Amino acid sequence: MANRVIPAASKLLKTLRPLNSAASSTTISAISPPIGYAEKPLQSPSGHAITAADTITDNIFNLDDVDKLFASVSTPTLLRAALNLHAVAFEPLVDIGMWVMKSRLMDTPLIRDVIMGIIRSTFYEHFCAGENAMAAGRSVLELNEAGLRGMLVYALEYAGDNDACDRNLQGFLDTAEATKSLPPSSVSFIIMKITAICPMRVLERVSDLLRWQHKDPSFKLPWKLDTLPIFSDNSPLYHTLEKPEPLTPDEERDLELVHQRLLKLSQKCSEANVPLSVDAEYSSVQPAIDYLTYSSAIIYNKDDNPIVYGTIQAYLKDAKERLLLATKAADDMGIPMGFKVVRGAYMSSEAKVASSLGYKSPIHDSIEDTHACYNDCASFMLEKIANGSGGVVLATHNVESGKLAVAKAHEIGIGKVRQKIEFAQLYGMAESLSFGLRNAGFQVSKYMPFGPIELVLPYLLRRAEENRGLLSASTQDRQRTREVLKRRLKAAIF
Repeated sequence: MANRVIPAASKLLKTLRPLNSAASSTTISAISPPIGYAEKPLQSPSGHAITAADTITDNIFNLDDVDKLFASVSTPTLLRAALNLHAVAFEPLVDIGMWVMKSRLMDTPLIRDVIMGIIRSTFYEHFCAGENAMAAGRSVLELNEAGLRGMLVYALEYAGDNDACDRNLQGFLDTAEATKSLPPSSVSFIIMKITAICPMRVLERVSDLLRWQHKDPSFKLPWKLDTLPIFSDNSPLYHTLEKPEPLTPDEERDLELVHQRLLKLSQKCSEANVPLSVDAEYSSVQPAIDYLTYSSAIIYNKDDNPIVYGTIQAYLKDAKERLLLATKAADDMGIPMGFKVVRGAYMSSEAKVASSLGYKSPIHDSIEDTHACYNDCASFMLEKIANGSGGVVLATHNVESGKLAVAKAHEIGIGKVRQKIEFAQLYGMAESLSFGLRNAGFQVSKYMPFGPIELVLPYLLRRAEENRGLLSASTQDRQRTREVLKRRLKAAIF
Protein backbone atom coordinates (compact mmCIF):
# COMPACT_ATOMS: atom_id res chain seq x y z
CA MET A 1 0.00 0.00 0.00
CA ALA A 2 2.97 2.30 0.62
CA ASN A 3 3.73 2.23 -3.10
CA ARG A 4 0.13 2.76 -4.20
CA VAL A 5 -0.10 4.72 -7.47
CA ILE A 6 -1.61 8.17 -6.87
CA PRO A 7 -3.04 10.29 -9.74
CA ALA A 8 -0.84 13.16 -10.83
CA ALA A 9 -1.26 16.43 -8.99
CA SER A 10 -2.13 18.19 -12.24
CA LYS A 11 -5.25 16.04 -12.60
CA LEU A 12 -6.27 16.53 -9.00
CA LEU A 13 -5.81 20.29 -9.28
CA LYS A 14 -8.84 20.31 -11.56
CA THR A 15 -10.92 19.62 -8.48
CA LEU A 16 -9.51 22.73 -6.83
CA ARG A 17 -10.07 25.14 -9.70
CA PRO A 18 -13.78 25.54 -8.95
CA LEU A 19 -12.72 27.14 -5.66
CA ASN A 20 -11.81 30.20 -7.74
CA SER A 21 -14.42 29.75 -10.44
CA ALA A 22 -17.43 31.98 -10.87
CA ALA A 23 -19.35 29.03 -12.28
CA SER A 24 -19.55 27.02 -9.10
CA SER A 25 -22.07 27.80 -6.40
CA THR A 26 -20.05 25.93 -3.79
CA THR A 27 -16.79 27.79 -4.09
CA ILE A 28 -14.80 30.49 -2.45
CA SER A 29 -15.77 32.75 -5.35
CA ALA A 30 -19.19 32.99 -3.75
CA ILE A 31 -17.55 34.94 -0.94
CA SER A 32 -14.61 36.47 -2.80
CA PRO A 33 -14.74 37.73 -6.42
CA PRO A 34 -12.72 35.68 -8.95
CA ILE A 35 -9.46 36.98 -10.37
CA GLY A 36 -10.10 39.20 -13.35
CA TYR A 37 -13.60 40.18 -12.20
CA ALA A 38 -14.08 43.40 -14.13
CA GLU A 39 -17.15 44.93 -12.54
CA LYS A 40 -16.33 47.66 -10.03
CA PRO A 41 -17.21 46.38 -6.55
CA LEU A 42 -19.42 48.26 -4.13
CA GLN A 43 -17.56 50.14 -1.44
CA SER A 44 -18.26 50.81 2.19
CA PRO A 45 -18.08 54.37 3.60
CA SER A 46 -14.57 53.50 4.80
CA GLY A 47 -13.55 52.78 1.21
CA HIS A 48 -13.06 48.99 1.26
CA ALA A 49 -14.83 46.77 -1.24
CA ILE A 50 -18.06 45.17 -0.01
CA THR A 51 -18.08 41.45 -0.73
CA ALA A 52 -20.68 38.76 -0.15
CA ALA A 53 -18.60 37.76 2.86
CA ASP A 54 -19.19 41.20 4.37
CA THR A 55 -22.93 40.90 3.79
CA ILE A 56 -23.19 37.42 5.27
CA THR A 57 -21.01 38.14 8.27
CA ASP A 58 -22.22 41.66 9.18
CA ASN A 59 -24.70 40.37 11.74
CA ILE A 60 -23.05 37.01 12.48
CA PHE A 61 -19.38 37.85 12.85
CA ASN A 62 -19.15 41.27 14.48
CA LEU A 63 -15.86 42.60 15.83
CA ASP A 64 -17.09 46.18 16.31
CA ASP A 65 -19.12 45.64 19.49
CA VAL A 66 -16.11 45.59 21.81
CA ASP A 67 -18.20 45.55 24.97
CA LYS A 68 -19.82 42.30 23.86
CA LEU A 69 -16.53 40.84 22.62
CA PHE A 70 -14.72 41.35 25.93
CA ALA A 71 -17.68 40.94 28.29
CA SER A 72 -16.16 37.78 29.80
CA VAL A 73 -12.73 39.37 30.45
CA SER A 74 -12.04 41.15 33.74
CA THR A 75 -10.59 44.67 33.76
CA PRO A 76 -7.29 43.65 35.46
CA THR A 77 -6.81 40.92 32.85
CA LEU A 78 -7.51 43.39 30.04
CA LEU A 79 -5.08 45.91 31.47
CA ARG A 80 -2.29 43.35 31.75
CA ALA A 81 -3.00 42.15 28.20
CA ALA A 82 -2.85 45.71 26.88
CA LEU A 83 0.52 46.33 28.51
CA ASN A 84 2.01 43.05 27.23
CA LEU A 85 0.69 43.49 23.68
CA HIS A 86 2.07 47.01 23.47
CA ALA A 87 5.45 45.77 24.74
CA VAL A 88 5.81 42.91 22.24
CA ALA A 89 4.66 45.19 19.41
CA PHE A 90 7.76 47.35 20.00
CA GLU A 91 10.35 45.41 17.98
CA PRO A 92 13.47 47.04 19.50
CA LEU A 93 12.29 45.88 22.93
CA VAL A 94 11.85 42.32 21.60
CA ASP A 95 15.32 42.46 20.05
CA ILE A 96 16.87 43.64 23.32
CA GLY A 97 15.03 40.95 25.25
CA MET A 98 16.27 38.20 22.95
CA TRP A 99 19.83 39.57 23.11
CA VAL A 100 19.74 39.60 26.92
CA MET A 101 18.41 36.03 27.08
CA LYS A 102 21.24 34.79 24.87
CA SER A 103 23.96 36.85 26.54
CA ARG A 104 26.41 36.04 29.34
CA LEU A 105 24.28 38.11 31.69
CA MET A 106 22.18 34.98 32.17
CA ASP A 107 25.26 33.25 33.63
CA THR A 108 25.19 35.54 36.67
CA PRO A 109 22.72 34.02 39.19
CA LEU A 110 21.43 37.30 40.63
CA ILE A 111 20.89 38.96 37.25
CA ARG A 112 19.33 35.77 35.88
CA ASP A 113 16.88 35.58 38.80
CA VAL A 114 15.82 39.20 38.28
CA ILE A 115 15.35 38.76 34.53
CA MET A 116 13.48 35.49 34.92
CA GLY A 117 11.23 37.08 37.53
CA ILE A 118 10.33 39.91 35.17
CA ILE A 119 9.66 37.52 32.31
CA ARG A 120 7.57 35.21 34.50
CA SER A 121 5.27 37.99 35.71
CA THR A 122 4.81 39.53 32.25
CA PHE A 123 5.28 37.66 28.99
CA TYR A 124 5.32 34.14 30.41
CA GLU A 125 2.04 34.56 32.30
CA HIS A 126 0.46 36.24 29.28
CA PHE A 127 1.53 33.82 26.54
CA CYS A 128 1.89 30.56 28.52
CA ALA A 129 -0.73 28.46 30.30
CA GLY A 130 1.39 27.42 33.31
CA GLU A 131 4.41 25.43 34.46
CA ASN A 132 2.79 21.98 34.40
CA ALA A 133 -0.28 20.11 33.20
CA MET A 134 -2.21 20.93 36.39
CA ALA A 135 -1.60 24.67 35.99
CA ALA A 136 -2.45 24.44 32.29
CA GLY A 137 -5.68 22.68 33.28
CA ARG A 138 -6.64 25.67 35.43
CA SER A 139 -6.01 27.96 32.47
CA VAL A 140 -8.20 25.71 30.32
CA LEU A 141 -11.02 26.01 32.88
CA GLU A 142 -10.76 29.81 32.73
CA LEU A 143 -10.96 29.68 28.95
CA ASN A 144 -13.88 27.29 29.15
CA GLU A 145 -15.83 29.75 31.28
CA ALA A 146 -15.33 32.30 28.51
CA GLY A 147 -16.68 29.85 25.91
CA LEU A 148 -13.28 28.93 24.43
CA ARG A 149 -11.33 25.68 24.34
CA GLY A 150 -7.67 24.87 24.85
CA MET A 151 -5.03 23.27 22.65
CA LEU A 152 -2.43 21.98 25.09
CA VAL A 153 1.15 22.40 23.90
CA TYR A 154 3.83 20.82 26.08
CA ALA A 155 6.41 23.26 24.76
CA LEU A 156 9.36 20.99 24.01
CA GLU A 157 11.27 20.36 20.79
CA TYR A 158 14.68 19.38 19.44
CA ALA A 159 15.47 16.28 21.46
CA GLY A 160 19.08 15.27 20.94
CA ASP A 161 18.93 11.54 21.70
CA ASN A 162 16.56 8.69 22.48
CA ASP A 163 16.68 9.27 26.23
CA ALA A 164 15.51 12.87 25.75
CA CYS A 165 12.84 11.68 23.31
CA ASP A 166 11.50 9.21 25.88
CA ARG A 167 11.40 11.88 28.60
CA ASN A 168 9.55 14.23 26.29
CA LEU A 169 7.11 11.50 25.29
CA GLN A 170 6.22 10.95 28.93
CA GLY A 171 5.39 14.63 29.22
CA PHE A 172 3.01 14.39 26.27
CA LEU A 173 1.43 11.22 27.67
CA ASP A 174 0.91 12.94 31.03
CA THR A 175 -0.70 15.87 29.22
CA ALA A 176 -3.17 13.59 27.44
CA GLU A 177 -3.92 11.80 30.71
CA ALA A 178 -4.54 15.12 32.48
CA THR A 179 -7.32 16.01 30.03
CA LYS A 180 -9.44 13.20 31.49
CA SER A 181 -9.93 15.25 34.68
CA LEU A 182 -11.14 18.32 32.76
CA PRO A 183 -14.68 18.99 31.49
CA PRO A 184 -15.51 17.07 28.30
CA SER A 185 -14.47 18.90 25.14
CA SER A 186 -12.71 21.70 27.08
CA VAL A 187 -9.44 20.54 25.50
CA SER A 188 -9.73 20.35 21.74
CA PHE A 189 -6.25 19.04 20.86
CA ILE A 190 -2.89 17.90 22.14
CA ILE A 191 -0.22 19.66 20.05
CA MET A 192 3.21 18.14 19.42
CA LYS A 193 6.32 18.81 17.38
CA ILE A 194 7.86 15.59 16.08
CA THR A 195 11.31 17.01 16.85
CA ALA A 196 10.45 16.52 20.54
CA ILE A 197 10.29 12.73 20.14
CA CYS A 198 12.66 12.20 17.20
CA PRO A 199 16.29 13.34 16.93
CA MET A 200 16.77 15.85 14.12
CA ARG A 201 19.43 13.68 12.45
CA VAL A 202 16.85 10.88 11.98
CA LEU A 203 14.32 13.29 10.46
CA GLU A 204 16.97 14.65 8.09
CA ARG A 205 18.06 11.18 6.96
CA VAL A 206 14.51 9.92 6.45
CA SER A 207 13.54 13.10 4.58
CA ASP A 208 16.52 12.73 2.25
CA LEU A 209 15.58 9.13 1.46
CA LEU A 210 11.91 9.99 0.88
CA ARG A 211 12.87 12.84 -1.45
CA TRP A 212 15.17 10.58 -3.42
CA GLN A 213 12.44 7.97 -3.78
CA HIS A 214 10.14 10.70 -5.12
CA LYS A 215 12.82 11.50 -7.72
CA ASP A 216 13.41 7.81 -8.48
CA PRO A 217 10.39 5.58 -7.72
CA SER A 218 12.54 2.47 -8.23
CA PHE A 219 14.57 3.46 -5.17
CA LYS A 220 13.48 0.98 -2.47
CA LEU A 221 12.92 1.84 1.19
CA PRO A 222 12.42 -1.48 2.99
CA TRP A 223 11.44 0.23 6.26
CA LYS A 224 8.70 2.35 4.72
CA LEU A 225 5.19 1.83 6.09
CA ASP A 226 1.83 2.65 4.53
CA THR A 227 1.43 6.39 4.25
CA LEU A 228 -0.25 9.14 2.23
CA PRO A 229 1.39 11.18 -0.54
CA ILE A 230 4.08 13.44 0.87
CA PHE A 231 5.18 15.34 -2.24
CA SER A 232 3.56 17.00 -5.22
CA ASP A 233 5.18 17.55 -8.59
CA ASN A 234 6.13 21.05 -7.42
CA SER A 235 7.55 20.15 -4.03
CA PRO A 236 11.10 21.41 -3.34
CA LEU A 237 13.70 18.64 -3.59
CA TYR A 238 16.86 20.75 -3.47
CA HIS A 239 17.72 19.62 0.05
CA THR A 240 18.76 16.24 -1.41
CA LEU A 241 21.07 16.70 -4.40
CA GLU A 242 22.91 13.37 -4.17
CA LYS A 243 21.67 9.84 -3.69
CA PRO A 244 21.66 9.19 0.07
CA GLU A 245 23.01 6.08 1.70
CA PRO A 246 20.45 3.60 3.11
CA LEU A 247 19.62 3.80 6.78
CA THR A 248 22.08 1.93 8.95
CA PRO A 249 20.73 -0.75 11.33
CA ASP A 250 21.06 1.74 14.20
CA GLU A 251 19.17 4.39 12.25
CA GLU A 252 16.41 1.94 11.37
CA ARG A 253 16.16 1.08 15.06
CA ASP A 254 15.93 4.78 15.94
CA LEU A 255 13.20 5.26 13.33
CA GLU A 256 11.24 2.31 14.72
CA LEU A 257 11.49 3.85 18.20
CA VAL A 258 10.01 7.08 16.82
CA HIS A 259 7.12 5.14 15.28
CA GLN A 260 6.47 3.43 18.58
CA ARG A 261 6.52 6.72 20.50
CA LEU A 262 4.05 8.32 18.10
CA LEU A 263 1.77 5.28 18.14
CA LYS A 264 1.84 5.23 21.94
CA LEU A 265 0.85 8.88 22.11
CA SER A 266 -1.83 8.40 19.45
CA GLN A 267 -3.26 5.52 21.47
CA LYS A 268 -3.30 7.64 24.65
CA CYS A 269 -5.05 10.48 22.79
CA SER A 270 -7.57 8.00 21.40
CA GLU A 271 -8.31 6.73 24.91
CA ALA A 272 -8.73 10.31 26.17
CA ASN A 273 -10.84 11.17 23.10
CA VAL A 274 -8.63 14.20 22.40
CA PRO A 275 -7.12 14.48 18.90
CA LEU A 276 -3.38 14.87 18.39
CA SER A 277 -2.21 17.60 16.04
CA VAL A 278 1.35 17.29 14.73
CA ASP A 279 2.90 20.67 13.97
CA ALA A 280 4.70 21.39 10.72
CA GLU A 281 8.34 22.47 10.87
CA TYR A 282 11.16 23.23 8.43
CA SER A 283 10.77 22.00 4.84
CA SER A 284 14.11 20.18 5.19
CA VAL A 285 12.50 17.68 7.59
CA GLN A 286 8.81 18.04 6.73
CA PRO A 287 8.76 14.93 4.48
CA ALA A 288 9.69 12.73 7.45
CA ILE A 289 7.19 14.55 9.69
CA ASP A 290 4.38 14.00 7.19
CA TYR A 291 5.41 10.38 6.69
CA LEU A 292 5.29 9.66 10.42
CA THR A 293 2.04 11.59 10.89
CA TYR A 294 0.23 9.88 8.02
CA SER A 295 1.46 6.43 9.03
CA SER A 296 -0.03 6.94 12.48
CA ALA A 297 -3.24 8.45 11.08
CA ILE A 298 -3.82 5.38 8.90
CA ILE A 299 -3.87 3.26 12.05
CA TYR A 300 -5.85 5.51 14.42
CA ASN A 301 -8.22 7.57 12.25
CA LYS A 302 -11.40 5.53 12.02
CA ASP A 303 -15.19 5.89 11.76
CA ASP A 304 -15.24 9.59 10.85
CA ASN A 305 -13.17 10.32 13.97
CA PRO A 306 -9.73 11.65 13.03
CA ILE A 307 -7.41 11.29 16.01
CA VAL A 308 -4.17 12.30 14.26
CA TYR A 309 -4.12 15.61 12.36
CA GLY A 310 -1.44 16.79 9.97
CA THR A 311 -0.53 20.42 9.29
CA ILE A 312 -0.50 22.29 5.99
CA GLN A 313 1.61 25.46 5.74
CA ALA A 314 -0.16 27.69 3.23
CA TYR A 315 2.89 29.90 2.65
CA LEU A 316 4.49 27.01 0.74
CA LYS A 317 3.92 27.02 -3.01
CA ASP A 318 3.08 23.30 -3.06
CA ALA A 319 0.64 23.42 -0.12
CA LYS A 320 -2.63 23.12 -2.08
CA GLU A 321 -1.37 20.29 -4.25
CA ARG A 322 -0.11 18.27 -1.29
CA LEU A 323 -3.39 18.81 0.55
CA LEU A 324 -5.34 17.55 -2.46
CA LEU A 325 -3.13 14.51 -2.93
CA ALA A 326 -3.23 13.53 0.73
CA THR A 327 -7.01 13.93 1.10
CA LYS A 328 -7.67 12.05 -2.15
CA ALA A 329 -5.48 9.14 -1.07
CA ALA A 330 -7.06 9.13 2.40
CA ASP A 331 -10.54 8.98 0.84
CA ASP A 332 -9.47 6.08 -1.38
CA MET A 333 -8.20 4.23 1.69
CA GLY A 334 -11.27 5.05 3.78
CA ILE A 335 -9.23 7.12 6.26
CA PRO A 336 -10.93 10.18 7.82
CA MET A 337 -8.11 12.73 7.71
CA GLY A 338 -7.88 15.93 9.72
CA PHE A 339 -5.67 18.91 8.88
CA LYS A 340 -4.66 22.07 10.64
CA VAL A 341 -4.21 24.88 8.11
CA VAL A 342 -1.67 27.56 9.06
CA ARG A 343 0.20 30.20 7.11
CA GLY A 344 3.67 29.21 8.37
CA ALA A 345 6.39 30.58 10.62
CA TYR A 346 9.79 29.76 9.09
CA MET A 347 9.84 32.25 6.21
CA SER A 348 13.26 33.82 6.69
CA SER A 349 15.10 30.55 7.33
CA GLU A 350 13.44 28.83 4.38
CA ALA A 351 14.46 31.63 2.02
CA LYS A 352 18.05 31.60 3.31
CA VAL A 353 18.46 27.85 2.86
CA ALA A 354 17.05 27.89 -0.67
CA SER A 355 19.21 30.86 -1.66
CA SER A 356 22.36 29.24 -0.25
CA LEU A 357 21.75 26.24 -2.52
CA GLY A 358 21.00 28.39 -5.57
CA TYR A 359 17.24 27.78 -5.65
CA LYS A 360 14.15 29.93 -5.38
CA SER A 361 12.39 30.09 -2.05
CA PRO A 362 9.61 27.51 -1.55
CA ILE A 363 7.55 30.35 -0.02
CA HIS A 364 4.97 32.21 -2.11
CA ASP A 365 6.33 35.32 -3.79
CA SER A 366 3.85 37.66 -2.09
CA ILE A 367 1.73 37.80 1.04
CA GLU A 368 -1.32 38.04 -1.22
CA ASP A 369 -0.45 34.66 -2.75
CA THR A 370 -0.12 33.19 0.74
CA HIS A 371 -3.50 34.62 1.76
CA ALA A 372 -5.09 33.22 -1.41
CA CYS A 373 -3.55 29.79 -0.83
CA TYR A 374 -4.71 29.75 2.79
CA ASN A 375 -8.26 30.73 1.86
CA ASP A 376 -8.37 28.15 -0.95
CA CYS A 377 -7.18 25.39 1.39
CA ALA A 378 -9.72 26.44 4.01
CA SER A 379 -12.56 26.51 1.49
CA PHE A 380 -11.57 23.13 0.08
CA MET A 381 -11.47 21.54 3.53
CA LEU A 382 -14.83 23.07 4.52
CA GLU A 383 -16.47 21.60 1.42
CA LYS A 384 -14.79 18.28 2.03
CA ILE A 385 -15.88 17.87 5.65
CA ALA A 386 -19.39 19.06 4.82
CA ASN A 387 -19.79 16.31 2.23
CA GLY A 388 -17.72 13.56 3.82
CA SER A 389 -15.40 12.72 6.68
CA GLY A 390 -12.49 14.36 8.39
CA GLY A 391 -11.95 17.61 10.24
CA VAL A 392 -10.16 20.93 9.91
CA VAL A 393 -8.50 23.43 12.21
CA LEU A 394 -8.26 26.93 10.75
CA ALA A 395 -5.41 28.52 12.68
CA THR A 396 -5.38 32.19 11.74
CA HIS A 397 -5.06 35.69 13.15
CA ASN A 398 -6.25 37.14 9.83
CA VAL A 399 -9.71 38.69 10.18
CA GLU A 400 -10.46 38.48 6.46
CA SER A 401 -9.71 34.75 6.42
CA GLY A 402 -12.03 34.40 9.40
CA LYS A 403 -14.79 36.26 7.54
CA LEU A 404 -14.36 34.12 4.43
CA ALA A 405 -14.48 30.89 6.42
CA VAL A 406 -17.58 31.99 8.36
CA ALA A 407 -19.34 32.93 5.15
CA LYS A 408 -18.31 29.67 3.50
CA ALA A 409 -19.60 27.65 6.46
CA HIS A 410 -22.98 29.38 6.25
CA GLU A 411 -23.09 28.96 2.48
CA ILE A 412 -22.49 25.22 2.81
CA GLY A 413 -24.76 24.84 5.82
CA ILE A 414 -23.22 25.49 9.21
CA GLY A 415 -24.91 22.42 10.67
CA LYS A 416 -22.82 20.23 8.37
CA VAL A 417 -19.48 21.57 9.57
CA ARG A 418 -19.99 23.03 13.06
CA GLN A 419 -18.62 19.98 14.90
CA LYS A 420 -15.84 19.35 12.37
CA ILE A 421 -14.24 22.80 12.26
CA GLU A 422 -12.12 24.49 14.90
CA PHE A 423 -10.77 28.01 14.69
CA ALA A 424 -7.54 28.63 16.60
CA GLN A 425 -5.41 31.55 17.73
CA LEU A 426 -2.36 31.86 19.96
CA TYR A 427 -2.97 32.12 23.70
CA GLY A 428 -2.82 35.77 24.69
CA MET A 429 -3.26 37.08 21.15
CA ALA A 430 -6.06 37.86 18.67
CA GLU A 431 -8.60 37.84 21.50
CA SER A 432 -11.18 39.90 19.61
CA LEU A 433 -11.07 37.47 16.68
CA SER A 434 -11.44 34.51 19.04
CA PHE A 435 -14.40 36.05 20.85
CA GLY A 436 -15.99 37.17 17.58
CA LEU A 437 -15.84 33.66 16.14
CA ARG A 438 -17.16 32.27 19.43
CA ASN A 439 -20.09 34.70 19.32
CA ALA A 440 -20.74 33.60 15.74
CA GLY A 441 -21.37 30.07 17.03
CA PHE A 442 -18.09 28.34 16.16
CA GLN A 443 -15.73 26.22 18.21
CA VAL A 444 -12.66 28.30 18.99
CA SER A 445 -9.43 27.20 20.68
CA LYS A 446 -6.37 28.93 22.01
CA TYR A 447 -2.92 27.44 21.33
CA MET A 448 -1.61 27.10 24.92
CA PRO A 449 2.11 26.36 25.46
CA PHE A 450 3.03 25.29 28.97
CA GLY A 451 5.96 23.90 30.92
CA PRO A 452 8.68 25.02 33.37
CA ILE A 453 9.88 28.48 32.42
CA GLU A 454 13.48 27.26 31.97
CA LEU A 455 12.31 24.72 29.37
CA VAL A 456 9.69 26.89 27.72
CA LEU A 457 11.85 30.00 27.34
CA PRO A 458 13.92 28.69 24.39
CA TYR A 459 10.63 27.66 22.76
CA LEU A 460 9.20 31.17 23.30
CA LEU A 461 12.35 32.83 21.96
CA ARG A 462 12.14 30.82 18.75
CA ARG A 463 8.44 31.65 18.41
CA ALA A 464 9.21 35.34 18.98
CA GLU A 465 11.86 35.29 16.24
CA GLU A 466 9.58 33.43 13.83
CA ASN A 467 6.46 35.51 14.58
CA ARG A 468 7.91 38.99 15.08
CA GLY A 469 5.67 40.25 12.26
CA LEU A 470 2.66 38.73 13.95
CA LEU A 471 3.59 40.31 17.28
CA SER A 472 3.94 43.77 15.78
CA ALA A 473 0.79 43.40 13.66
CA SER A 474 -1.62 43.06 16.59
CA THR A 475 -2.80 46.65 16.05
CA GLN A 476 -6.53 45.90 16.04
CA ASP A 477 -6.33 43.92 19.27
CA ARG A 478 -4.45 46.73 20.98
CA GLN A 479 -6.93 49.30 19.75
CA ARG A 480 -9.95 47.29 20.85
CA THR A 481 -8.43 46.57 24.24
CA ARG A 482 -7.73 50.28 24.78
CA GLU A 483 -11.28 51.14 23.73
CA VAL A 484 -12.81 48.70 26.22
CA LEU A 485 -10.58 49.96 29.02
CA LYS A 486 -11.52 53.59 28.27
CA ARG A 487 -15.22 52.73 28.31
CA ARG A 488 -14.92 50.87 31.59
CA LEU A 489 -12.93 53.72 33.14
CA LYS A 490 -15.58 56.24 32.07
CA ALA A 491 -18.34 54.02 33.42
CA ALA A 492 -16.52 53.70 36.75
CA ILE A 493 -16.05 57.47 37.02
CA PHE A 494 -19.45 58.64 35.82
